[in-house]
Amino acid sequence: MQLYTSQQIKIYNSLTGKKEIFKPITEGYVGMYVCGPTVYSNVHLGNIRTFMSFDMVYRYLKHLGYKVRYVRNITDAGHLENDADIGEDKITKKARLEEIEPMEIVQRYTVDFHNVINTFNLLPPSIEPTATGHIIEQIELISTIIDNGFGYEVNGSVYFDVHKYNKTNNYGILSKRKLEDLIHNTRTLDGQSDKKNPQDFALWKKAEPTHIMRWPSPWSDGFPGWHLECTAMSTKYLGHHFDVHGGGMDLKFPHHECEIAQNQAAKGQAPVNYWMHANMLELNGTRMSKSTGNYINPAALLSGKNKMMSKAYKPSVVRFFMMQAAYRSVLDLTDQGLLASEKGFNRLMNAVDALEDLKPSATSSFSVKAWKKNGYDAMNDDFNTPILIANLFEAVNHIHALKEGHASLSLNDLNIFKTAMHVFVFDILGLKNTQDANLETDKLSGAVNLLINIRQEARANKDFALSDKIRDDLAEVGITLNDSREGTTFSTN
Repeated sequence: MQLYTSQQIKIYNSLTGKKEIFKPITEGYVGMYVCGPTVYSNVHLGNIRTFMSFDMVYRYLKHLGYKVRYVRNITDAGHLENDADIGEDKITKKARLEEIEPMEIVQRYTVDFHNVINTFNLLPPSIEPTATGHIIEQIELISTIIDNGFGYEVNGSVYFDVHKYNKTNNYGILSKRKLEDLIHNTRTLDGQSDKKNPQDFALWKKAEPTHIMRWPSPWSDGFPGWHLECTAMSTKYLGHHFDVHGGGMDLKFPHHECEIAQNQAAKGQAPVNYWMHANMLELNGTRMSKSTGNYINPAALLSGKNKMMSKAYKPSVVRFFMMQAAYRSVLDLTDQGLLASEKGFNRLMNAVDALEDLKPSATSSFSVKAWKKNGYDAMNDDFNTPILIANLFEAVNHIHALKEGHASLSLNDLNIFKTAMHVFVFDILGLKNTQDANLETDKLSGAVNLLINIRQEARANKDFALSDKIRDDLAEVGITLNDSREGTTFSTN
């Protein structure tokens, strides 16, 4: 029997604004789509928080025994500046500035994205489609929308007729916005005169002569609209009606709103049962922004090479910090918060290690089953990781009591305790015990210090060729020797 048969999950559905009991369309199977990155720059920590949140959801559903098809896309074309229908393609602009091919930009930052999320121990999705790999599907989808009367072509570009759609549907059903208010708050912009109404959005854009990334279509050589891409990719692999669609809070409008409209216009049905949105990540109480300088990228956070934090932090400490907040709440990234999380993380890992060495007794002094149930109850309540972590620290207190002989557990309860701790800490929260990493660091330090001693002997014997070779060879593998009056130390790049 699969665990999901005994666990009832409630998910906060952005569409209805309330928690609802999760009932998959097909029993035992879950289709989940999450909007992935636009690969024109290094992935930022706000994106990491969103993807980490849905990694946790993915992990929990898999743990319960669901067969999950998790689709997370790569946007490698069609995403214009300011998420608008006019302006330069983000990838093309970066390629122009660096004087290289757009697909070189795509490759570079796709690799960066994968490297970063691997560092934070995110599981790979079941399918990771790209927008450029699904141009045919997007053209077919546009043709269907036009045939159904909700799209129109002007001068080679195709737009979605929001006003006509809203006569029989509700454009704003997800974001709770009214079209009348959008009309009132919309100002006419240059370059949008092709549209019947400013609220209409692009399904296909005719490419300007200088636009590199273009494909042939029945309407023009051009490129798909950003909103259309996710509709085409999600429905290709999950069907026109699937279980869960996730993304950052900033995508709710217009991106996700437009996805609903496109699917409704093409297939006459809403695409998703449960819409989930992860909230924003702030930095020192203010929204992250490159333009204001209130910004830190993952590499700088992990290396300590930044002006915002007092030290470097390990990936699992950052992940633990993020899991201490509910995915729907705003999270403020601060040095003080990370320092506190580091202490808590180390305390938790020490307890996990100590648990492995505990010996069973004839009787149990506390209810492991009740503690375990509290952990599942937390996750079943809209994936409430803060409550789960609080429950884990109750376990830490029990472990200390057991270690000091102030409590006891039977063999059966001890085995249940060990298994549940492993499931909650590693399988669901996705943390990694850094003890092994520390051991590897100690081995590296020992080896480099041995070479430093050999180098010092070489210098004392005036064998400068060997001294320089040791220094240069270490530099080639990313280890820098720093000579001073107090001696020689090393750092890794």
